[in-house]
Amino acid sequence: MTTPAAAAAPATPVVHEANAHANQFALLKQRRFAPFFWTQFAGAANDNLFKFAFTVMVTYQLQLSWMPPAMAGLAIGALFILPFLLFSATAGQLTDKFDKTRMIRFVKNLEIAIMLIAAWGFIAANAAVLLGCVFLMGLHSTLFGPVKFAYLPQVLDARELTGGNGMVEMGTFVAILLGQVAGGLLVAVPQIGHTSVAVACVLLALVGRGVAQAIPQAPATDPGLVINWNPFSETWRNLKLAHENVVVFRSLLGISWMWFFGAVFLSQFPSFAKEVLHGDEQVASLLLVVFSIGIGVGSLLCETLSRRQVEIGLVPLGAIGMSVFAIDLYFASRGLPKVAEMGIGSFVHQGAHWRVMADLGLLSLFAGLYSVPMYALIQLRSQPTHRARIIAANNILNALFMIGSSVIAGALLGAGFTIPQIFLFTGIANAVVAFYIFLLVPEYLLRFVAWVLSRFVYRFEIKGDEHIPTEGAAVLVCNHVSFIDAVLLMAASPRPIRFIMDHRIFKVPVLGWLFKLAKAIPIAPQKEDPAAYEAAFAKALDVLREGDLLAIFPEGAITRDGTLQPFKGGVMKIVESARAEGLEPPVIPMALVNLWGSYFSRIELRGGQNVAMAKPFRRGFYSRVGLNVGTVVPPAEVQPELLRQRVGALLGGQK
Repeated sequence: MTTPAAAAAPATPVVHEANAHANQFALLKQRRFAPFFWTQFAGAANDNLFKFAFTVMVTYQLQLSWMPPAMAGLAIGALFILPFLLFSATAGQLTDKFDKTRMIRFVKNLEIAIMLIAAWGFIAANAAVLLGCVFLMGLHSTLFGPVKFAYLPQVLDARELTGGNGMVEMGTFVAILLGQVAGGLLVAVPQIGHTSVAVACVLLALVGRGVAQAIPQAPATDPGLVINWNPFSETWRNLKLAHENVVVFRSLLGISWMWFFGAVFLSQFPSFAKEVLHGDEQVASLLLVVFSIGIGVGSLLCETLSRRQVEIGLVPLGAIGMSVFAIDLYFASRGLPKVAEMGIGSFVHQGAHWRVMADLGLLSLFAGLYSVPMYALIQLRSQPTHRARIIAANNILNALFMIGSSVIAGALLGAGFTIPQIFLFTGIANAVVAFYIFLLVPEYLLRFVAWVLSRFVYRFEIKGDEHIPTEGAAVLVCNHVSFIDAVLLMAASPRPIRFIMDHRIFKVPVLGWLFKLAKAIPIAPQKEDPAAYEAAFAKALDVLREGDLLAIFPEGAITRDGTLQPFKGGVMKIVESARAEGLEPPVIPMALVNLWGSYFSRIELRGGQNVAMAKPFRRGFYSRVGLNVGTVVPPAEVQPELLRQRVGALLGGQK
């Protein structure tokens, strides 16, 4: 239940420092991000140092009748995931109820206690104690997960979320890699290996807690929340909360699928290296290094490719790359000759193995492009009062999908499938699942089309996009130059836009289908179809009631001579209707520049009529176009001629 205090919680991030920065790495110099980043980095490294060292110890050094080496990895993985299923719902509630910094410090104190117990377990070579610590470290990660992803949108603004998530994702995989390498090396040191691991685990926990002390306060978003300690009923309630926003819920499923996909590859690396590539343990480690670097590079690329906004158009690109390189990995690895087991030196000297490594690296790079925008979208679109509980629901789904991944991979291996065939199956399944998700949530596909058009067909430059509201209702007013004006506006806004568009544009092949997917509102002239005219304005008012962005082209039609036409009174009707209901949506003037003369503009003269799409490539590839966004016009000042003057001023010499 949301209390008045929770309702008063800030909907926008509480930014403690100036948020203008050159790129995502600049966040590492800012207190609101850097201590948090290094805290989660130390925690992820410690998790993996501990688990990998323990796995190596029971696989190579201890002879345990009750836990044979073949079962060690499975048992450790299952015990670590179990708390995510049992306690994620509770963790989400605690994160919403309490100050997030307080939660982080509590979790890091818990980590120190667990690592002290684990240190004794390593020194005494007591596998039972260490198994208990695996479960407790799973609990530690379960408590930290909702805090990690709920903290970011509270201290970063919408334009920083993609970069911040990319940094965290990159840092997590680098920490995993370094933790596993350090764990494997330390535990193998003669005589002092176990003691070295014990000391390293405790030191990392202390470092994480020390850095956490510098994290600034992040106030509770729902302090009046009454905790439901029943994990089963609360898990169901969290899933229902997430399901209230269809885009968010299906994004949770999309992220969980990515974990399913990644778990197939990560779990098979040792066997793949040994049985298919005929390499030793060093080769298996090399595959993990390549995979981790790919994830890190893909995560960091997201901010550059998205113009520092939450760009879910990258998700279909990521899905395509994941499938292409997973399938190619099958072809790259199926015909390798059987040879004696080789070390890393012999492995890298064979050209065929470079294709395998390239496939793994690119597969994971595209997985980074796929996952980071989805995480940012969930953070941006979830209600602040229960954001952590939705992230907890995500963690539950992730755990279920990872368990499902292990079961299905095991069943396929048991049925006689080879590891390359499992990779092929996963790549094909990924294509099917991604296609299904994009049909259910067409916003991903629309944003992908807009991203491709604004990146590869045109050089699209946006000025003043900070004036586009990141939340709340607003009316966007723009000149109408071409058939793709709406697509370019989509590319400029991190939020979905509902367009009022001439009903005739829906008859244009492909574009009409895209605009229907975008739920654009068709409008006909009042004299031609009064019912359709009124229905369009009724739907427009619904958009504003729901707090969404509405775009209108007040000229009423695409210009036929490249000049700005008189603005009709439809925008006044919209604003006045909204004000009559107590809504005060700001109006933002915009101007598309340099589109006149493009293939999609009506520049060609055919049979005495100005027509578009008559001469393909008439301006070649990658021509420069732009969008200039002006400052807000208060609803009380809105007049068609004033808006036309504002848009004309943004056009500059193109009036």
